[in-house]
Amino acid sequence: MSGQSPTSRTLQALKEQGCSVCVVERWNQFAGPHGIRQDAFGCFDLLCITPLVGTMPHGIVGVQCCARSSHAAHRTKIIGIPEARLWLSAGGRIEIWSWAKQKVKRGGKAVRWTPKVEEITVASFEAAIDGEPTTADAVNKEVE
Repeated sequence: MSGQSPTSRTLQALKEQGCSVCVVERWNQFAGPHGIRQDAFGCFDLLCITPLVGTMPHGIVGVQCCARSSHAAHRTKIIGIPEARLWLSAGGRIEIWSWAKQKVKRGGKAVRWTPKVEEITVASFEAAIDGEPTTADAVNKEVE
């Protein structure tokens, strides 16, 4: 998976989990002096339909994809977007998938791309208003 963007890594991982996924981030060449990437509702790169499989939550998920180093910035951005809260109140879910290379074995040389998946909930918005950290919502998943 080397050379892939966080969006393509997430797209592949979600499809491997049996989800139906579409890319909703678009390049707008007319915006700004050199063009910009525009996310759906200002915060989603992917929309995902998750099937009911075992105990895995199902439904419609808006997904933001990024590098691990910008995870917190994307969380802050999403919490600042009114449409994100509206998405949650309409029954949708929001996840941030941030990717980083991690060593397969401690002290070894082999590395693997692994995601950190955080679900943004209404509690995340309320915690941000109260000034509390929202990292307790983070759930690490390893995708093979």
